[in-house]
Amino acid sequence: MTEQQSLTPLKTLLFAFHATQTIIISYLPVYLQGKGLNGSEIGWVLAVGPFAAIISQPFWGYLSDKYKTVKKILLLCIIGLIIFSSIFFSMKHFIWIMMIGFFFYFFATPIGALGDSLAQRRADEVGVSFGTIRTWGSIGFATSSLAIGLVLTFTGVEYMVWPYLTFAFIALFVTLRVQDVDVAKDPISFADVKKLLLNKPFILFLFFMMFLTISHRANDSFIGLYVTQLGGTNFIIGTAWFIGVISEAIVFATAGRWFRKYHTLIFVILAGAIYSVRWILYGLADSYWVVLALQFMHGLTFGVLYLASLDYVTRLIPKLTQSTGHLLFYAVFFGISGIIGSLIGGALIDVYGGSTLYFVLGTIAFAGTIFMTIYHILPFGKKA
Repeated sequence: MTEQQSLTPLKTLLFAFHATQTIIISYLPVYLQGKGLNGSEIGWVLAVGPFAAIISQPFWGYLSDKYKTVKKILLLCIIGLIIFSSIFFSMKHFIWIMMIGFFFYFFATPIGALGDSLAQRRADEVGVSFGTIRTWGSIGFATSSLAIGLVLTFTGVEYMVWPYLTFAFIALFVTLRVQDVDVAKDPISFADVKKLLLNKPFILFLFFMMFLTISHRANDSFIGLYVTQLGGTNFIIGTAWFIGVISEAIVFATAGRWFRKYHTLIFVILAGAIYSVRWILYGLADSYWVVLALQFMHGLTFGVLYLASLDYVTRLIPKLTQSTGHLLFYAVFFGISGIIGSLIGGALIDVYGGSTLYFVLGTIAFAGTIFMTIYHILPFGKKA
């Protein structure tokens, strides 16, 4: 089997899973609004996902390190996703949506982190750039955002479960052919996890990174509602995500050419600065066309931040605990940040509207940029 053939199932898995993510991130708020939920209630439902991630990410990461497999854990999570998403989308009342949503997210949220952890390790094994593999997730997200946006514009957002399950089953079948990775032979223990949690540079980096990721996750949750407030349709929401994720895919695909030229933290700080400007410009928008025009900045913010921060964390933690460390990173990036971003964002957009929300996000991102700059100046900020 050639190198390219051995990576094809993994690339297809990333494509299919991130296609499902498009549907959840782009259209779930609009779907819940159609169910009769208000902005604050939508914020609470969206916060359930990150809350579940805080528990599930370390749980599945620990099992992956303990049993020396990423592939089998991925299969378990995808099966759970299919079962609970089918139930989740049939719920009609706020409380039941919240309760079933927790179990749905418990299985769904680790898949991205496990897939990226697998891609990072496989990239090292075969000697290719992680970005050349991860870009297929971005392509899946972008393709799905445009295609599903067009479909839902004609069929209605209430039918989003069907394309979601289609991509989920594709992810399940292709994972059966994914090649697992060789992991450290020594068994992981709770003492190893404790050492990881006591790694001061690692924990401090995650804390400072939260200021950037809170703003990112709030935008993920509410850009669809903001575009709607500005007069956009489901297709416009999909187009906005398509533009953003195409720019992300370009960043990932070209990472091998520019990524190693400076210290990783320089790129984190740069992404934070661009985030600050991006959110302020969104807050000034008076038409959804302005948001569409600015969506190319998604690649320069999320694409650069994610690539740089994951690389930094990978070099900062021991190989023995890399699955656990990656999923702790993911729990902060998409979990804790998602809870705070969803709750703050839901309250702000409900009471003050989308413009005020984005001005607040710009301020939070600017604070994160300052903190990251200080972290980089400190001695332990240069350890990895």
